Amino acid sequence: MLRKRLSLDEATRSKDLSGKTYIVTGANSGVGLETTRQLVRQGGHVVLACRRIDAAEEAARSFSGLKGSHEAMRLDLADLQSVRDFVAEFTANHDRLDGLACNAGLVSMGREPEYTKDGLEMTIGVSYFGHFLLTELLLDTLRASAPSRMAIVSSVVHAGSDKNRPNVDLDDLNNRRREFRNFAAYAEAKVATVLYAKELAERLDGTGVTVFSLHPGWARSNFGSGGSLPIRVAMAVMRPLSRLVSDSNEESAQTTLHCLLSDTAANHSGAYFSQSSVLYRDKQCRQGGWPMETPNPNAKNMETARRLVDLSYDVVGLSTPNKPV
Repeated sequence: MLRKRLSLDEATRSKDLSGKTYIVTGANSGVGLETTRQLVRQGGHVVLACRRIDAAEEAARSFSGLKGSHEAMRLDLADLQSVRDFVAEFTANHDRLDGLACNAGLVSMGREPEYTKDGLEMTIGVSYFGHFLLTELLLDTLRASAPSRMAIVSSVVHAGSDKNRPNVDLDDLNNRRREFRNFAAYAEAKVATVLYAKELAERLDGTGVTVFSLHPGWARSNFGSGGSLPIRVAMAVMRPLSRLVSDSNEESAQTTLHCLLSDTAANHSGAYFSQSSVLYRDKQCRQGGWPMETPNPNAKNMETARRLVDLSYDVVGLSTPNKPV
């Protein structure tokens, strides 16, 4: 069967976003850059939330002549104080937030785990905990701007296979006591993002804030470029072949944009959305879906989702949603 890439319909692509404000993390390259470009093209104001301001400003030069506007703000998801500083600056200058795209992520490519300055394993620290704190601190603004949306990027790797379904280890979220394996840690972080979207959607039911997790596709980005020499060599060898089955960054941005903008997406808060992808081990998932049922039962367990969120509040130093500050 020929692969059909999912793409925005014309009605969604032509919406006027004038007066709307968005935040996109990791917006200076890859999927984040193309997500930002389309939002600006349609008239939105987009905050490029990036660790390197110079890279964000350089990338934003390519928006010249587009309808909307943009600004770059520093956000280091590996530093929880940076997240707090970003939110303080954003809320001081903006009174609305129509969409939050939690796009940035990484996989720690070393043989041993790396840790953030807050003591979090780097992969889950950036991909999940940083975005968790960012989102929780922005919830009041999202509620006040309703209808509004939050989309967090997961990955096909969260699905695993019928012989190995990844899960979150609630007793060792930061990989202190286990043997470290890069892509197992990455898969666990991406399960966490799917679970968080489900819990947050449940918690925000009736507020007008809708929440989604998503797989953008096999993007031709710089992901994994910081790995060891054998990994970099392997990726270089695979690159010409992968172009046949992978996606441009613009194609990979389609699912995020659908979640942020489509009228139909708003009917599926908490759901997982996926671009079509040959990387799924489960053949029935390879055509993707907006939304799509994840084949991983661990990513649908609401008890685990609620426990993860309760633990996450402690990890990032916030009071839980059900307790007074």
